[in-house]
Amino acid sequence: MKILLIGLGGFFGAVARYGVSKASLFIMGGRFPLGTFFVNVSGSFLLGCVMGSLFFRSTSGENLRLLVGMGFLGAFTTFSTFSVETILLFDEGRYLAGSANVFANLFLSLAAALIGMWLVKQ
Repeated sequence: MKILLIGLGGFFGAVARYGVSKASLFIMGGRFPLGTFFVNVSGSFLLGCVMGSLFFRSTSGENLRLLVGMGFLGAFTTFSTFSVETILLFDEGRYLAGSANVFANLFLSLAAALIGMWLVKQ
């Protein structure tokens, strides 16, 4: 059952990430990896909310953690794509964009997770 929950969540998370990536390319073009940035920050916020609610509210949410946390958000967010896109920015000589990508993804993803956890703690 646990594997099915993770797989089901992962399927929908991957499809959602694909949709966000395509929409980002359509709207903004391919100059900066905004799709990856958006999924990482929003996914961090949502995971902060999910994990915060399980931790701070002491609910028994193993199935929710597997379906949403590990499955959906695990497939929705992407550290590997962020890494490769950042390397490509540096490889193209776009050092400011590459540095901004690193800072924005790491700092804002951590901040988003913290805010998500804080919100459910209130």
